[in-house]
Amino acid sequence: MARMQGTWLGSAVLGAAGLWAVMAVHAAGQSLLATVLLCITALGVWTYASARTNALRYLFPGVAAALLFVAFPMLYTVGMGLTNQSSRNLVDQAQARQQLLQERIVDAQTQRPFDLFLRDGRAVVRVAPLNEGQAAWWSPPLVPMSSGAPVLVGSGTEPVVALVARNGVGEANGGQAGGPALGAAATLAERVQWLETLRAMTFTAPDGSPPLRVVSLREVAAAEPVYESLADGGLREIASGWRFVADTHTGFFTADDGTRLQPGFRVFVGLQHYARLFTEPNFREPFLGVFIWTVAFSGLTVLGAGALGLLLACLLNWEALRGRGLYRVVLFLPYAVPAFLSILVFKGLFNQNLGEVNLILNGLFGIKPAWFSDPHLARLMLLIVNIWLGFPYMMVLCSGLIQSISADLYEASAIAGAGPWDNFRRITLPLIIKPLTPLLISAFAFNFNNFVLISLLTGGRPDHLDSDVHAGTTDMLVSYA
Repeated sequence: MARMQGTWLGSAVLGAAGLWAVMAVHAAGQSLLATVLLCITALGVWTYASARTNALRYLFPGVAAALLFVAFPMLYTVGMGLTNQSSRNLVDQAQARQQLLQERIVDAQTQRPFDLFLRDGRAVVRVAPLNEGQAAWWSPPLVPMSSGAPVLVGSGTEPVVALVARNGVGEANGGQAGGPALGAAATLAERVQWLETLRAMTFTAPDGSPPLRVVSLREVAAAEPVYESLADGGLREIASGWRFVADTHTGFFTADDGTRLQPGFRVFVGLQHYARLFTEPNFREPFLGVFIWTVAFSGLTVLGAGALGLLLACLLNWEALRGRGLYRVVLFLPYAVPAFLSILVFKGLFNQNLGEVNLILNGLFGIKPAWFSDPHLARLMLLIVNIWLGFPYMMVLCSGLIQSISADLYEASAIAGAGPWDNFRRITLPLIIKPLTPLLISAFAFNFNNFVLISLLTGGRPDHLDSDVHAGTTDMLVSYA
């Protein structure tokens, strides 16, 4: 009975914590992530509350982590690929429209700083004078727009706030000068919180000058809106009268002549990006070349590093070899040194004019290969460096797997008259290939996304000269993207 009560209590705590996280994430504007968290919370409550899910209780933390940190990012990335999201189309249509309506033409001559004082959830704005000797302009107490209370009596959708000229520092409450302190000056973070409310207000000056608007976190100025809202959801440029309509195919507010306003907004485009990637020659040709090189680079690296590591592991497992421990330490050093340091060292070694590699080749054969300008040599250089960086890891893995093989098998093989090659082919390789296969697959996946090597050693160069799209002959998919 007590165990059942503890199970229900744990499920209730898990459900409450999950619902709190869902509400917090949804309030932050991440509805999709909130939905995923809600599903995981429901699965967790059912797992620990049901009597049929004994085994799943131990697996649930791993399943939840896989859903949240693996499945969700993959699906989210695919979902982004089905939209036009880019640096010009980051927000939705309503947010883009609101940003355009907030654009103002600022009169620089009227620009002046303002102070914001907060007390009891209300704010008072103090506009600094333009010239010495003039009085500052103060606003009555203001409340946030999000509170639902009326800010001040005004006309239209934008409240009109009448500023009052007053010398000195005093309470701007009920038109009384002097009195208690205004409260604390707002910090930068508090100014950011009040920015939406202040931008929605028009401040009328006591001297009859043009109305003022908040144009930044610290300044007000006479500013006129660039666009005005239309009843059908479109926009009209006030100065020219041009009309812009939301184009749900391109994700921009567009005029009749094709003029687009920035920022744009996200729209669903389906498989348009993928179709363009494989159908347009400018994208298809570099992409296919980069994809083939990426697969070849990853496969040859795993093959080369695996073969070299296995060979050295077999040699170091030879009991008659003296100083095996020292050899292991020396051969493991390339893996112990940070990769980005080793890559930069190799970049100097392969320098065409001053690198030690070319100095040796020039002394022996009279040649100085152009490692960084010839596409084939650049790819060969990448393979050499990557195999050098990767073989110690393979050597250590293979050494551990070889040492786990029973010595009786080799003794029986020696009695039968088998040689070292027969031992390797019939005993060593068959017994280590199965546990080694998952590690080889993970190494292939790592090298498939080896951005650091490409970025530091070649930067993707030399470039394709016959392509309008910027792509290098040593670029892999991750650096090409």
